[in-house]
Amino acid sequence: MRDTYQRDINYLRVSVTDRCNLRCVYCMPAEGVKALPHDEILRLEEIETIVRAASLTGVKKIRLTGGEPLVRLGLESLIQRISNIPGIDDLTLTTNALLLPGHASSLKEAGVKRVNISLDTLRTERYREITRGGDLATAWEGINAALDAGMHPVKINTVVMRGFNDDEVVAMARLTLNRPIHVRFIEVMPIGSSNSWTNGRFVPTEEIIAQISSKLGPLLPAKMSSGSGPAKYYQLKGAEGTIGFIASMSEHFCQSCNRLRLTANGALRPCLYDSREVDLKTPLRAGADLKELADLFMDAVALKPDRHHMLEGWRDKSRVMSQIGG
Repeated sequence: MRDTYQRDINYLRVSVTDRCNLRCVYCMPAEGVKALPHDEILRLEEIETIVRAASLTGVKKIRLTGGEPLVRLGLESLIQRISNIPGIDDLTLTTNALLLPGHASSLKEAGVKRVNISLDTLRTERYREITRGGDLATAWEGINAALDAGMHPVKINTVVMRGFNDDEVVAMARLTLNRPIHVRFIEVMPIGSSNSWTNGRFVPTEEIIAQISSKLGPLLPAKMSSGSGPAKYYQLKGAEGTIGFIASMSEHFCQSCNRLRLTANGALRPCLYDSREVDLKTPLRAGADLKELADLFMDAVALKPDRHHMLEGWRDKSRVMSQIGG
């Protein structure tokens, strides 16, 4: 399945819920966002049907997201069913890890191969502040549970924000030295309903690399055995884990983007950061078969833009452009 720009589209991110058990400051306002009515959310069997249709178009990779996917009841049953769909050879999960302590082993048994865990700080109070009430100790229990369950590689995603957690870059990088943990530093992006909070907080990847190298030594090029995605990976000398960088603003990876996104209410988006979408829920509930749904996937792919335009309208644009030489 190739788009207008000859990119091979084989990856579907599936939002199984719009609900989350945290209220991260760069993602949503303090009061949260209004939850969708229950009947507007795709049922588990509908998600399974859509993934079956996606597999007919060449989609091989599925990532389950939210909100926080582990708040969705019946998730492990869905995972089992998806893992048995012919053609789907990679099933992964993005989570904040707070619910992983009691579920990591069963998720692994159901078919989850690996997890990406969102963690922006190693400081208890700062974690509570950025998540508006989250418990860092519980998140670490979840990370350890994922490691114990063999969900390798276990990746930690850290959004770097100036004046908030950029002073922890070196400490985060140290996590990779003695354990098979793979830390990925992500440039902050103007997304979510609180994107004004991100203004003035952009830190370019080049600066993050310089911080780590000056304190911990040179970063050696490295490769991930699976699930490398858009990150560029490096490794400290003798480290068990790796350090990845996702320069989604200063060096966007749109030219190699291979993904689509299914929202919790059944809309298929050709770009994670674009409002254009194709409705799958309405035809599905009207009786569309797998072939008809697969055709709608092709319609979405035809809409996929050449790149994202997140900088447009962002008040921090001039700062970003000056720091990346634009």
